[in-house]
Amino acid sequence: MDRAASPLSFAAHTAPELRGFAARDTIVIVPIGATEQHGPHLPVMVDHRLATEAAYRGAALLNTAGHPVLVTPTIWTGFSEHHMELGGTITIDYATLSGLLRGIVRSLVRGGFRRICILNGHGGNAAPLTVAVSELTVELKIPLVTFAYYDVGDAATQSILTTQTAVLHACEAETAMIMATEPGLVRHQHLNIAHGPDQDRPEIEALVGPKVFRWQTLNARSRSGVIGTAAAATPDKGERLLCAYAARIAEVLGTATLWEARASDHW
Repeated sequence: MDRAASPLSFAAHTAPELRGFAARDTIVIVPIGATEQHGPHLPVMVDHRLATEAAYRGAALLNTAGHPVLVTPTIWTGFSEHHMELGGTITIDYATLSGLLRGIVRSLVRGGFRRICILNGHGGNAAPLTVAVSELTVELKIPLVTFAYYDVGDAATQSILTTQTAVLHACEAETAMIMATEPGLVRHQHLNIAHGPDQDRPEIEALVGPKVFRWQTLNARSRSGVIGTAAAATPDKGERLLCAYAARIAEVLGTATLWEARASDHW
């Protein structure tokens, strides 16, 4: 499907049309991902490609349910410093990411939009997005929302996958979703060797317990750049995951109280 020409695409509309969408209190989804290594079997587009896919699928369900909704062009880079040692990665720092988000959200607000969701597709963006959205909410006094498309679908993830209970990295889940969306870009000859983390390279939490953070490169955890079992992926699993995530996106963003709750008594 040509997303650029979709009636759900913000970029496909004219300025007068977009003013009309703003007047209808349209929900705007801003997908953000990353461009980073995903092991020897997946392209570096995984995170921004899947964020885009999830955004449009969720938007289609919202639209069918009668909610006006648009999807902006995807932010294709993010907070990926921990992948740099493995190559194939384009990263930006927090100041740049925060400034980029601020510019995009402020532009949308100045254009009349108030219901804005930054839909995340990369784990490394989670903490920066929480901070940026908190700051922008105070500044702009709008009900700005952010979440990762895969985080809201934990139940589906656990029921569909066979070797893991959450989306990891270049894993069963991400490999399956790329098989479903970009099958020609999966290097099947590398599926069986794309696994990790290496047993002699445990995560910090495995050593000292949960809720303890110390920054590590991905390479310090997995020589292959993969966390999970890619060989267990199938296109059917990928399609089922994407459908489930889209349904949850639509459910969350279609909930009126999400947008009505005030962040402050001063609003």
